[in-house]
Amino acid sequence: MNLDRLATLLTPEGAEALAAAMEVSERDPLAATSALRARAIAPELAATALTQAVLRRRAEAKFGADAPVMFFTRAGLEQATRAKVAARRAARLAASGTRTVADLGCGVGADAIAFARAGLRVLAVDADPLTAAVAAANVAALGLADRVSVTAMDAREVGLDGVDAVFCDPARRTTSGRRVFDPTAFSPPWDFVIGLTERVPRTVLKLAPGIDHALVPPGAEAQWVSVRGEVVEAAFWCGPLAEVPRRATLLRGDEVHELTGSGEELAPVGPVRRYLYDPDGAVVRAHLVAEFAATVDGTLADPTIAYVYADSPTPTPYGRCLEIVEVLPFSLKRLRSALRARGAGRITIAKRGSAVDVERLRRDLKPVGDAELTVVLTRVAGAPTALLCTPVGQWGR
Repeated sequence: MNLDRLATLLTPEGAEALAAAMEVSERDPLAATSALRARAIAPELAATALTQAVLRRRAEAKFGADAPVMFFTRAGLEQATRAKVAARRAARLAASGTRTVADLGCGVGADAIAFARAGLRVLAVDADPLTAAVAAANVAALGLADRVSVTAMDAREVGLDGVDAVFCDPARRTTSGRRVFDPTAFSPPWDFVIGLTERVPRTVLKLAPGIDHALVPPGAEAQWVSVRGEVVEAAFWCGPLAEVPRRATLLRGDEVHELTGSGEELAPVGPVRRYLYDPDGAVVRAHLVAEFAATVDGTLADPTIAYVYADSPTPTPYGRCLEIVEVLPFSLKRLRSALRARGAGRITIAKRGSAVDVERLRRDLKPVGDAELTVVLTRVAGAPTALLCTPVGQWGR
């Protein structure tokens, strides 16, 4: 999509084409295109509307009931904050006393929308003119234009004297869509992003989950967020917004669970025990495995691997629990023999601290039988080990 095509979608003719496209977008692409052309919709408009309809359907997982009236680019949808995550961030920012916020790198407007709904006034900017135009269209479509102003401009040129807080989500992809892992190559670059914490005390930075802990500003809170077990972002809460050194936030349906701590504690190390806990990725990323282990009276079998072992199962939202039925020094021959002895034909393979190629192992095992087992590949006291396990309930799912 380009600016001209977006402008066309915003006309009455474009709205009619979009409505028609939404009706047929689940059909085969050729059939959907034919259906729109049968309604005398111009080919270019039909193609644009169909693309938008497909994106809207994909967006329902992130934006729920808002998705059918919003506008998206492919990259913008992929990088957009999930509505539930944005709403929690906005509520926390509003509770801090913030009334006006600059949203630098606003994308398609997910966070700006949440800020506005939380009662904040928002100055939203994006360096890409099309992305900024899409954000403006979304703000208008959701009836929030009186609280949000959207401008296409470089974040480094934005005056911040009139805002209480800054939210910055630097672009971490190239124009071709390739991921950028070097913070100096972010847009805007890291030196500008981190400098915001000195210009505006209430600063929140949204970053990729793999961000290095060494980049956390002194005194800031580093939060990792997972949605239904998938780690979706990290956020640095700076200045007076910081409440704890590290936080793991787990969103599972309508439930919210949070684990906090220093991120520097070390869990005790001991032997493999009867139950294994696989902590949620947000817990692991936040370096809160020791804090999690304490909640289940657990220990590690290797100080460098985030599997927690305990003698009894404790219901917890922070990790998946498995019962260990056999412990094997890892070898293909031993593992294949053990699985066949148990009649295990349905195998789930998980690993931490193992270099084994999972797909190749799955082919080499050639499992047969009806029993279902989970094979956990890991290290115990430095030695490659395979654990045969069965699930315990649905904890942490």
